Amino acid sequence: MKVNENTLLEGHRVVLVPYNADHVPRYHEWMKSPELQQLTASEPLTLEQEYDMQRSWREDNDKCTFIILDKQRWADSSLEEEQCMVGDVNIFLTDPTDPSLAELEIMIAEPSYRGRGIGKEVTCMMMSYGVSKLGVKRFQAKIGLDNEVSIGMFKKLHFQEVSVCKVFKEVTLEMTVDESVRTRLLDDTTFMKQRDYTQTCGSRRELVSQ
Repeated sequence: MKVNENTLLEGHRVVLVPYNADHVPRYHEWMKSPELQQLTASEPLTLEQEYDMQRSWREDNDKCTFIILDKQRWADSSLEEEQCMVGDVNIFLTDPTDPSLAELEIMIAEPSYRGRGIGKEVTCMMMSYGVSKLGVKRFQAKIGLDNEVSIGMFKKLHFQEVSVCKVFKEVTLEMTVDESVRTRLLDDTTFMKQRDYTQTCGSRRELVSQ
């Protein structure tokens, strides 16, 4: 999505940056994992196909994708950005007749970063961005029935279970963003800073200390 191509979102423990070509090799290595393929309902792609997918996510108006970076590692300017990658988060506008409906997906690809609250922080940041910048009024999350951790996280964020598909072995959870939800969400993410991504490349350490 063009709207976020120069957007960086900084949180307590993570930094979200647009998915660009430099990230593709690391992402491609992640997606060789049968576990991640199962969790994301994805098929393995060739490296060239992964580059094509990245371009699609960057250009298409119905996809908004950020790569999740470890903020502490990102602050070390001696490290390349791809060395700081821990996962990704996506918003898909799935209904052309209703641009306010968005499907939310998050993947913490690095096992050592799971169970540390990062998924919750990233999800809240992405929802706040979706509400304030994309006009999202209803979120959906479709999660594999055996992914109890993700299901539990979304329910703690006040998503409600609306359906179970036994054929695809997934549960759909939803949240409607009324005024009280919007206020709570924005209040809960006042820590989030939005920056110009193109201006951060050479000054990461200074930005984090601000």
